[in-house]
Amino acid sequence: MKTAPMTQTQFCVRTLASVILLLLTGLLCTEGSHSLSNIQGQSEPDEVGPHFLAQLTNITVPQGRDISFTCVVDNLGQYRVAWIKSDSKAILGIHTHMVSLNPRLSVTHNGHNTWKLHISHVQLNDSGSYMCQVNTDPMKSLSGYLDVVVPPDILYHPDENIDEGVSTEGGSIALQCSATGVPEPMVQWRREGGKDIIIRSESRDKQAFKSVEGERLTLTNVHRSDMGGYLCIASNGVPPSVSKRFDVHVNFPPTIKAVNQLVGAPVEREVILECIVEVYPKPLNGWYRNEGNVKLHNSNKYNISEAMINLYTWHLNLTIRHLTKADFGAYSCSSVNALGKSETRIRLQELRLPPKSTTTATPHVYTTAKPRRKQQPPSHNKGLNEVVRAKETHFSNQMQQENDVFGSGIGVPQSANGGGAGGIVASGNVNGMINGAEVHTQLPARNGYEKTYKSPGAVPSPSPPWMFPSAGSQLLGTATITTNALVALFCILSMYLVKLI
Repeated sequence: MKTAPMTQTQFCVRTLASVILLLLTGLLCTEGSHSLSNIQGQSEPDEVGPHFLAQLTNITVPQGRDISFTCVVDNLGQYRVAWIKSDSKAILGIHTHMVSLNPRLSVTHNGHNTWKLHISHVQLNDSGSYMCQVNTDPMKSLSGYLDVVVPPDILYHPDENIDEGVSTEGGSIALQCSATGVPEPMVQWRREGGKDIIIRSESRDKQAFKSVEGERLTLTNVHRSDMGGYLCIASNGVPPSVSKRFDVHVNFPPTIKAVNQLVGAPVEREVILECIVEVYPKPLNGWYRNEGNVKLHNSNKYNISEAMINLYTWHLNLTIRHLTKADFGAYSCSSVNALGKSETRIRLQELRLPPKSTTTATPHVYTTAKPRRKQQPPSHNKGLNEVVRAKETHFSNQMQQENDVFGSGIGVPQSANGGGAGGIVASGNVNGMINGAEVHTQLPARNGYEKTYKSPGAVPSPSPPWMFPSAGSQLLGTATITTNALVALFCILSMYLVKLI
C-alpha cells in the first residue's frame, strides 16, 4: 500500500513540534540536575547569594534635623540595592542613582558593602517606613521606621484679644490657650511668682492650686488678689517647652485708710501724714484741707508723694515742713477712679514739749549715822542750866549773823522747844551750796538723835566764772574761819566747865 507524499505544510508543523520537544526535554533535564544537586548538598544558592549583615534601625528625630538609614549587604554580586518608601511603594533610588525628585533625599555607597539613604531637614510628612531591597528572586529587604516629632507651639489668634482677661470684682474671666505638636502637647496653667491659682465656686468656696491642666482656665467670683500674670505652658517631651503670659485685671472702686488718724507734732518741726489706697485701675489721688475745699500741692511747705506697693495698692505721703499754729487741724486724703471715690481724714495736733531745764541737778549726799549720845541725867542745878542755855542761844544767834553776812550757808537748827540751838557739834555734817545747789546741815539734837536741816541756798555770784577773788577777799575769808574756830573752842570749854561744876 502506498502512502501519500507529505505536503510542505505538514513538514513544517512536524519540524516545529520536534524543536519544541527538544527544548522541553533540555529544560527538564536542567531542572532535574539542579534539584539533584540541592538534594545531595553540593551547592546552596541562598548561601552564596546576597544577604544582610545588620538590621535597619528605627529613628526618632525632631523636625528639621538630618538623618540617614544604613543598609549593609554582603555578597551582592550582580544584584542591585534599592531604597523604597513602604507606605507609598515609591522607589527613591537604585544603587547610587536617585529616582525621586525630592532634593532633600540622596543615596551613597562606600564602595564595599554599605549603602545609605540620607534625608536632610526632615519634615513631618517624611515619617513612615523605609525599605532597603535587593532585586533577587525572590526579593530580599529590610525595613526601618522614621518618627518625626515636633516641639510644642502655642497657637495665636490675631482676631481675638486673648492676651489678657479683664473683669470687675466678683465677675468671671476665661483664658484660652491652644497648642500643637507631635506628639500632642499637654497644656497647664501656672501663676507668676509661684502664687496659688484660686478657683472659686458659685458658693464662694475656694481651692488653691499650684497648676491647673487644660487649654481653658476659668476664674469665677474674681477678687483683687487674683490680679497678676498667668502662664500657659505647653510641653510634649520634645524640647523646648513653650509658654505664653496672660494678664488678669480686676477693676474695683477705691478703698482708703489712714495709717494714723491722730498725729501729734511740735511747732517748728516736720511731720508726715500717710494713707494706704487699694484701687484699680490707677486712680487720681490728692490731699485736702478745710473739709476738702483746699487742695494741697507740692511747694516749700508741702511735699506730696505716692509709691506703688503692688498692682492695686498705693502708699500716699504728705510731708508738712516748719509747723506753725495754723498748720494744726484736719487733713484728708482722697482717691477716685471711674468706679467710685473714697477719702479719709487725719487730725494733726500740736505736741507740747516740756521746757528745757536751766539748773543742774542737786548732787546726792550720803551721810553716816552718828552714834547716840549718852543721855545726861537731869541736873538739879536749874539755875546753872539756864545760864548754859543762854550761852548756847547767844552763840547760835552769833553764828546766824555771821552766816547772813558772809554767806557761809551753815544752817542753825532749832531746839525742841523752838527757843534756840539744840546743841552745836563741830564734827557735824555741813553741806554748802555750789552753783545753786541746796545745802543740808546735819547736827545732833539734844535727845541724841540725828536731824537734818535744810538751809536756803546761796544766791549765785554775779561775777563771771573767769574772775578770780582779790587778796582782800581771801584775807576776809581767812579771818572769818579763825573767828568761827575761836567761838567753837569757847563753847567747848564752857560745856566742859559745866560738867565739872
